[in-house]
Amino acid sequence: MTEKEIQLLGFERQDENDDKDPFHYYTYTVARGFEFISNSSDEVEDGQWYIEFFESDPMIRFTQFGEVQTLINLLEKRRLNQNKDEYNIWSKSKR
Repeated sequence: MTEKEIQLLGFERQDENDDKDPFHYYTYTVARGFEFISNSSDEVEDGQWYIEFFESDPMIRFTQFGEVQTLINLLEKRRLNQNKDEYNIWSKSKR
C-alpha cells in the first residue's frame, strides 16, 4: 500500500518532530479505543506502507488498499450514531 492510498482512505497524518529524525505516521479512528495505525515513515521499505489495529495482541496487519477500504466501509456503515437512542432502534424493529 502506498502513502497516497492511506491518505485516500481518510487517515490523518501525525507528525513527530524528534530532535534527530522527524517522522510521520497515519491514524484512523473508527470509534473510541478502536483505531488503525500505519507504520512510520522511517520504517517504510520500498515505498510500501501497512496498517495495523492499534495496540492489538496479536498484531493484525493489512498491506492491501482494497482490504482496508472494504473493512473501513463496513465498520463505518455499522457504527451507531451516538445521538440515537439504542432502545428506540430496537423498539422500532419489533413493531
